[in-house]
Amino acid sequence: MTAPRVRLTGVDEGLEVTVRTRIRGGEDGPRIAEAFAALFPNAPPVEWPATPSFPTEQDTVIEVPGVPLDTMLTKLHEQRILDTALDAMGAALEGHVAVFSIERVAALAGKVTFGLPGHSPLGGVFDVEISGEGVEDWLLAATHHAGRARVPRHLGDERAMAEDGEAVTWFER
Repeated sequence: MTAPRVRLTGVDEGLEVTVRTRIRGGEDGPRIAEAFAALFPNAPPVEWPATPSFPTEQDTVIEVPGVPLDTMLTKLHEQRILDTALDAMGAALEGHVAVFSIERVAALAGKVTFGLPGHSPLGGVFDVEISGEGVEDWLLAATHHAGRARVPRHLGDERAMAEDGEAVTWFER
């Protein structure tokens, strides 16, 4: 019998979780709010910009502290992308701070797709920052799955995805 998965949220676990997004030009605040709510439904209330009228010079940064990650983590488990999540969430780990991006268009569909560093996808991203003592251990626990008993993983190991997001072959022919 498999033990039940530990449910982590990032809140009240000694970590600070902040989600940021930049809304520019004709981007629709209510649609972005919908995408945000699909992954972070238990986040503190946010005042989102209205649908812009044209022409517009809209350029707003929304920053939401204290965001629980439970729904996003559940979706990672449902999508079975936990090793990818470990690699993407830990790729820019520096000290006690992990920063990663989630594409907003995928979030609108209730999916988690990680943005690649330096890439600006159509529809924008949510930048997630997790900070605090032990963030590396938290990332490992949050993305844990039974397969790691057979193939152990840690951040930056030889099985990590390449910097461009491509899968790394675990063996050479």
